[in-house]
Amino acid sequence: MILVMKEETIGAAQFKATCLAVLDDVARSGRPVIVTKRGKPVAKLVPLTKKRRRPFSKSVLYIADDIVKSTGDKWNAGG
Repeated sequence: MILVMKEETIGAAQFKATCLAVLDDVARSGRPVIVTKRGKPVAKLVPLTKKRRRPFSKSVLYIADDIVKSTGDKWNAGG
């Protein structure tokens, strides 16, 4: 079974008057909406997909200096 989501079309004037409701509908239903101006498509509103988070990704973790060498500061590990 193939599920096809039909894109809705809305005129620019109607979109302007109801844009918050249209945004809510796209987010809730997942269906894209095409905005037209004088009958011609000018924009497509699509829901965002959630990104998967990758913990400790190489792009997130960066070691700026040597983490093994001593800083020279004295400290008490016992508190």
